[in-house]
Amino acid sequence: MKQIQTFTSTYTADVSGVPSALYELGGMSIMHDASGCNSTYNTHDEPRWYDSKSLVFITGLSEMEAIMGDDQKLVDDIVKVAKKLKPRFIAIAGTPIPMITGCDIEANAKVIELATGIPTFGINTNGMHSYVEGASEALLHFAKAFVKKNVSKVKNSINILGATPIDFSINGQIEYLTSFLENNGVKVISNFALSCDVDKMILAGSASVNLVVSSVGIKLAEYFQKEFNTPYIVGVPYGDRMKKDLLDKTKKGENTSEVFLSDLSKSYKDEKIHIIGESVTSKSLAKYIYYRYGLTPKVISAVELGNTYHGDIVKDLKVRNEVALEKQDMYIEDEDEIRDTIKNAKVVIADPLYKPIVPDNAIFINNPHEGFSGRLYRKQMINLIKELK
Repeated sequence: MKQIQTFTSTYTADVSGVPSALYELGGMSIMHDASGCNSTYNTHDEPRWYDSKSLVFITGLSEMEAIMGDDQKLVDDIVKVAKKLKPRFIAIAGTPIPMITGCDIEANAKVIELATGIPTFGINTNGMHSYVEGASEALLHFAKAFVKKNVSKVKNSINILGATPIDFSINGQIEYLTSFLENNGVKVISNFALSCDVDKMILAGSASVNLVVSSVGIKLAEYFQKEFNTPYIVGVPYGDRMKKDLLDKTKKGENTSEVFLSDLSKSYKDEKIHIIGESVTSKSLAKYIYYRYGLTPKVISAVELGNTYHGDIVKDLKVRNEVALEKQDMYIEDEDEIRDTIKNAKVVIADPLYKPIVPDNAIFINNPHEGFSGRLYRKQMINLIKELK
């Protein structure tokens, strides 16, 4: 059977991506699902759970409510809690059961917003996609609701888009990147949304350029380009050469038209080196390896590329089919297809939970990913932005 993971894990689901993206923003995130599913989120998908507070709830959907479709109870419960806690916004994320029963998440969100006066987002997650879809649409909802429209551009400034602990864990990578940019004369307006400042995020439209550090930030970057005419560059600056590239492109400001990751195809040679993971971070690592060693790894993106659509929030965006991947790279979610693709690999760089499908004679290099193996290998996660030279 296709799409059955026999030997490997699965990536964090879209529903968990919503509260992860919005965790620090002062809102209330609600997963519309059966009681008990919240523990999966807070023990496996959210490394900040025990160290910082956030309003993350689950509706405790019962069997009878699922069968009879009691949306009024959902609305009443959320309204009651929201009036007591007074969050900055409310986000409701769908799961497989509401999807099957036909619950209209967006319509319920509108009813709740009218009853509370609090901006409310209905996000059509359904548990069938990865965290990329939930997190990217959650950040897009926040930007559309709160980012100020009439702001002046700040010269030599940047937003960091797509930063979540699912891709970057909590080992200081985003904090280091922020410090690096500030220390080199680039003003960081905002960070969406790890170790972030909500008041600065509201001013994100004033940045002269956006940096997309994961596929979670792609829809957001397209929105800023459409609404504020802000260009974006894509990639994580691994190593000194890429850091220099980033500074050069940032200083071009509104005149930049280059995408950070677009120059490996011309020099590509199949050296049977494969990197498996999220597209932007994996492609950035491939570019670092090319700069450092002259080798050109092939990337297998095992999660969505940040370009699929759910609901009205993204209908007016025109996201390119592939932002980070090139012609030699692949988007493969299926375990059997990944195993077949890497059967002749000489080197594989991936999360340790991929090792069971890697050929015995291949060199395997651990690169743990919070969204794939959770907290299992968190102590082995390296601050690559800092350590790679």
